[in-house]
Amino acid sequence: MQRDKPIDFIEMPGHSGKLGIILLQRPAALNAIDESMVCAIHQQLTQWASDSVIKAVVIRSTSGRAFCAGGDIRSLYEKKIKNDPTVGDFFKNEYQVNRQIFHYQKPYIALLDGITMGGGAGISIHGSHRVATPHLSFSMPETSIGYFPDIGGSYFLSRLPHKIGFYLGLTSERISYSDCLALGLVDTVIAADTQEQLIKKLAESALPDKAAVTRIIQPFSITTPASPLWAHHKEIERCFTKNTVEEILNALESENNEWCLKTAAIIHTKSPSSLKITLRALQKGSCLDFDACMQMEERLAISFMNSHDLFEGIRAVVIDKDHMPRWKPATLGQVTEEWVGKHFE
Repeated sequence: MQRDKPIDFIEMPGHSGKLGIILLQRPAALNAIDESMVCAIHQQLTQWASDSVIKAVVIRSTSGRAFCAGGDIRSLYEKKIKNDPTVGDFFKNEYQVNRQIFHYQKPYIALLDGITMGGGAGISIHGSHRVATPHLSFSMPETSIGYFPDIGGSYFLSRLPHKIGFYLGLTSERISYSDCLALGLVDTVIAADTQEQLIKKLAESALPDKAAVTRIIQPFSITTPASPLWAHHKEIERCFTKNTVEEILNALESENNEWCLKTAAIIHTKSPSSLKITLRALQKGSCLDFDACMQMEERLAISFMNSHDLFEGIRAVVIDKDHMPRWKPATLGQVTEEWVGKHFE
C-alpha cells in the first residue's frame, strides 16, 4: 500500500463481490481534503456505481487521530492571494461529491475514527451508514472562519432534534461520539480496534441490500455514555427557536445559567455576517429537500468567495494563527436583513 498518496482506492475481494475502500492517508494535514482528492473520490465513486462487482463502499482513515478535518482551506487562501480565477472550483466539486454520496445506490459506510469537521462530514454524514468510534470528535466550525456550515449542513443540521443543529452551526462547538449518537449524526459506535474485523466481515458477506449491512454492523456496537450535550437540549430549544441571532443571544443571556452564558460568549466571537447568513440558511434549509439545500449553498459559496470575512477568518485561524480575526462588519447590528437576503438571490 502506498502512503505517499493523500488518498488511495482499494478493491477488497470477498463473497459475492468486492468492497470498494476509500482510504484517506494524509495524517500530517489531519486528512484535510483538497480539490484533487475531491475529484478523485467523485471519479472513483462514478466508476464503482456502474461496476457490478463492487457491492459496497467503505470510506476510512489510516489514522485514529482524524477521519477528515475538513476542506484544505489553506490552499483556498493561497489561490485567493494569487487572484486565481478557479478559487471557487473546490466548492463546486466538493458539493458534487456530497450530492453523489447522498444519492448513492450502493451501501456507503463511513468509519468515523477521530476528528471529523466540515468537509469531513460532507464525505461521511450523507452515506447510508455512519459508524463512529470513541475517538470521534465532530464539529461544523465554519462560523469561526467567517463562512457558513455548507456540504449539506443546511439540510442535516436543520433536521436535528431540539434545534441542536442550530446550536452547532452558530457556535462551531465540538461534540463527542456519544453526542453524535444521541443526535442521530451516526448510526452506531464500535470499538476502534474492531474496524478491521468489521471490514473483513463486510467483505465476507453478500450484502444484497443496505439492510444487510446494518445487520452486520449491529453486533459490533458498544455501549456509550450519556450525551453531555443532550443534557442541555431544553435550553437549546428555548433559545435557538428564536428568529434572529440577536434574539437567540438575548434568550441565552436571560437563561442566567453558566452554560447558556458561555454559549452566548462563544457566539459573540464569531463573524457577525456568518452568524446571520448561517441562521437564515438553516431556517430555509429546514423546509427544502437535499438538492434544493445544495443549490442554495452553492449560491452562498459563490457569494462568500467575494467576502472579506472568509479569507480573514482563514488568515486568523490557519495562516497567521493569531486567532484575532477582524470581522467586517464588526457587529451584528451592522449586518442588515436586506444585505443577508442578497446572498440568497
